[in-house]
Amino acid sequence: MSGNLPTIPLAIPNIGAGEAKNLQACVDTNFVSSVGPFVTEFEERVAALSGSSAGVAMGAGTQALHIALRAADIGLGDLVILPSFTFIASANAISHSGATPWLMDIDPASWTLDPETVRTALKTQTEMRGGTLRHKASGMRVAAMMPVYTLGTPADMDALGSIASEYGLIIIADAAAAIGVDYRGEPIGPKAHMTCYSFNGNKTITCGGGGMVVGDDPMLMKRVRHLSTTARVSPNYEHDMVGYNYRMTNVQAAIGCAQLDRLNDFLAVKRRIRARYNDAFSGRAGLSVFPQPEDRESACWFSGLVLDDDALPPVNDVCARLKEHNIEARPFWMPVHMQAPYAQAIKEACPITEGVWQRILTLPCSTSLSPADQERVITAVEAALS
Repeated sequence: MSGNLPTIPLAIPNIGAGEAKNLQACVDTNFVSSVGPFVTEFEERVAALSGSSAGVAMGAGTQALHIALRAADIGLGDLVILPSFTFIASANAISHSGATPWLMDIDPASWTLDPETVRTALKTQTEMRGGTLRHKASGMRVAAMMPVYTLGTPADMDALGSIASEYGLIIIADAAAAIGVDYRGEPIGPKAHMTCYSFNGNKTITCGGGGMVVGDDPMLMKRVRHLSTTARVSPNYEHDMVGYNYRMTNVQAAIGCAQLDRLNDFLAVKRRIRARYNDAFSGRAGLSVFPQPEDRESACWFSGLVLDDDALPPVNDVCARLKEHNIEARPFWMPVHMQAPYAQAIKEACPITEGVWQRILTLPCSTSLSPADQERVITAVEAALS
């Protein structure tokens, strides 16, 4: 059916001459490991972009979340509030720390953690015991909240921050795809105690892999850096804690620095792609587009549409039809509480999450996607839905 049409991938890196130049500098200087000028530059630039005073680069976004939790002394016997509608890595990072996710629903207007669900759950299902906030049924300490900035859209951090302050909770934001985004005109970093990014290959900017923790609390950030560098206290292989070898390499950071030079252009392209899909599919019977709260920016990491009408083909069938035209499309996240490792997790009712996840169709959105290729995608989607 597709003839010799080239494949249009879902989301791939956009690597160019700047990245090649930086990589050659790594080779020329022999700085290819976890020490080197690009690591320092990348940390400083991402922290500044986030409105935070410090950043610590890691090998992956999951590592960033894990270290942030450990730095905050969150571990065995603790509950961390998390939206069930997230990539499973968010929950895995909590589990890696020894803690347990408390899964909750999302706001349909943003697909991010719903403040009212959180407030109600804390009001009805927790109590203070000996000065510690406890989940009544399990007796576990409620220690933290991990809002996820779905598709690069910040959660309602004013409301969630107020709740966290009322109950004494640490906020560790999973901002994996939200690089370069503001929250109501302000940088996102200060909206949480620590904010974590991912630089995986499908993110708006990439290091090939990688992550970062940014924050303002000097003691927390010092602890983040210490734990991520094997908790080493001297050149003589002396360590004072069980640490982790999580540092980003200079090679990864070299790519990241060149990607940061292009971030504004990448964000503009991502938003153009989102706007074109919205224009093509919004207002059509049985379809809706990805939510975008008016009071918040979005990085528009992924774009696509929602198949609201049960009479339409299932998302997996649409993906198969698009594949026949050499167009890659995919479903989106299966909720965490439906995943085998978390089937018995503590959770609240998640009607919004359960109602939307199987209806989401993600469409090609690489920053290299041309307008002509996007029109090809739109035409193929229209045919696949007919």
